[in-house]
Amino acid sequence: MDLALLRTFVTVHRAGSFTRAAALLGLSQPAVTSQIRTLERQLGRPLFLRQARGVTPTTIGDELAHKAAPHLDALVEIAESGLDEESALRTLHLAGPPEFTAERALPALTELAARDGQGFALRASFGTAEDTLEGLAAGHHDLAISTARPRGALLTASPLCDEEHVLVASPHWAERIGALPLDGAPALGNLPVVEVHESLPFVSRYWASVFDSCPAAAGTVIVPDLRAVLACASAGAGLAVLPRYLCGPALEREEIVLLHDPLVPPLRTYFLVVRTGSLALPHVARAHEWLQRAAARWC
Repeated sequence: MDLALLRTFVTVHRAGSFTRAAALLGLSQPAVTSQIRTLERQLGRPLFLRQARGVTPTTIGDELAHKAAPHLDALVEIAESGLDEESALRTLHLAGPPEFTAERALPALTELAARDGQGFALRASFGTAEDTLEGLAAGHHDLAISTARPRGALLTASPLCDEEHVLVASPHWAERIGALPLDGAPALGNLPVVEVHESLPFVSRYWASVFDSCPAAAGTVIVPDLRAVLACASAGAGLAVLPRYLCGPALEREEIVLLHDPLVPPLRTYFLVVRTGSLALPHVARAHEWLQRAAARWC
């Protein structure tokens, strides 16, 4: 059986789409369709059921993927390991949310690049969870950090770490607001709120998790970066909900203070996501393992 046909088949199985598989393989969609039909003729059985949006594997298709995929991944690992031994330059394309990627992931991976000694190169891009996962699925990235767990077989996600959210404001506003109640939601009224979007995603998530309600407030300052939210809150623009890791130094310097300290703080989980099978690539596997180790120190 032709290994090229099997490779195309496994890619379609993971992608759930001829179009997406073609993009990942660098082939035209008709070429992918032709290869799958050739493999189906050789086996005498259909491997996929065509649907309006993508394809779903038949029972035979699932069985073949289960048997073939590990061996194809192993062949890729052997080939890529040979390249590494020849000191070929490997570049890791990373994508994730701007603040977490800049403050956590990039410093850790830069340390790996410095230690590597094999020309480990790094390219990073920022985006929303949806954009990041779409880019990963399309082959634009090798590794993604996301707050959303992807569905389907094309992408594989591993929990990376949990991020604690805290309600903070400048000392000026803390004095004016006073202590927030432990039971029941405080009335924000016309208090200024600093957020990343008009929908108040961080404040709303905090209120829903801690107070089981929705905040009765509107954003006063809206900036699309949590580091800018921190700067504005420190300058006295209003209260904000921020990741503790991001605002920890400002809390220590008393530029901002905690307005509330619930027994069970709100958490958000980050996932480390790869295309299924790509951990056979040594440079992706190294970065994946390194970030998992680094995350143990972040929590």
